[in-house]
Amino acid sequence: MDDEPLALEQLTAYIAKVPYLELVAACSDAYDAMKELGSQQVDAIFADINMPDLNGLDLVRSLEHRPLVVFTTAYADYALEGYQVEAVDYLLKPFGLREFAAAADKLRRRYDLLHAAQQPAPPTEPTDPGFIYVKTDRRLVRVSLDDIRYVVGMSEYVRIFLASQTRPLITLSTMKRMEETLPATRFKRIHKSYIVNTAAIRSVNKNNVSVGEEEVLPIGEAYREAFNRWVDDHLVGR
Repeated sequence: MDDEPLALEQLTAYIAKVPYLELVAACSDAYDAMKELGSQQVDAIFADINMPDLNGLDLVRSLEHRPLVVFTTAYADYALEGYQVEAVDYLLKPFGLREFAAAADKLRRRYDLLHAAQQPAPPTEPTDPGFIYVKTDRRLVRVSLDDIRYVVGMSEYVRIFLASQTRPLITLSTMKRMEETLPATRFKRIHKSYIVNTAAIRSVNKNNVSVGEEEVLPIGEAYREAFNRWVDDHLVGR
């Protein structure tokens, strides 16, 4: 944006030489620039400060959503005011392509920095190593998650029932700790005293789940709604 035709032509030519800049409009006064800014998304502007009627500084101050700004002017006295409105850079006329390219590079770096900060962090999935270590009988036993059928809490201890053996492993732990350790994608807490491997569930009714011919685990009232939602997500037929 510049009210001097030759200066505007020079800006247009310089922008065409910088590969990451795309010219969307060339305006000869602030009012035309305001119309363009109101009709499309603009990431950055090069604006002359000293223009008739509405100067570049007042234009930027009036914008609710400000693009990145590089000011251009023949008057060095405006530099401080330019930085007060958070201008990325300030080009003093006459300037050449080298100075313009340096200002454009500052724009690009500021743009990348702002957009990197705005990007949401990618969701982190809990890791599932496929096994846990259980301390029992004064030794550490590696237990495959596929082998765990269900876990039963007993005050300060838990019993871990496995498909591979009849006797459960008993270890000093809490149900809360077990719930945090076992991946939620494979294990569901259905009662204050029970966590079940969903792959081991054979049938479900209102009050309990079956994990074997005669093994029935209760569903606690506090866990019923969340467990029923999980069942509904895997339900076929009504």
